[in-house]
Amino acid sequence: MAAVSTIKNLGPAYETACATAGIHSAEELRDIGADAAYLRMLNTGMKPHFIGYYVLVMALQGRPWNDCKGKEKDALRVRFDGLKGQTTSSPDSEFERMMNAIGTGTRR
Repeated sequence: MAAVSTIKNLGPAYETACATAGIHSAEELRDIGADAAYLRMLNTGMKPHFIGYYVLVMALQGRPWNDCKGKEKDALRVRFDGLKGQTTSSPDSEFERMMNAIGTGTRR
């Protein structure tokens, strides 16, 4: 089994975040997919970061991290915001869901 950091654009920090979320190989990460893996990482307490999310998506597609632009990036932002709304680890996640529902939530 190959290490997570063998996937281009994912380094030691991503490997540590994945391991904390119970993902221990590049193959396992590919099988789980970007959204499910990122949600697992968020649920372990990792702070949400949009660039970190789309770096993962691009890496699993075998693309450079900075290849994400325009409408594709906008669509990934919607997916990212949805994942943040599903997280169970943040003490303020219910507050953020409520604020987002009324249109005043923080975009990160």
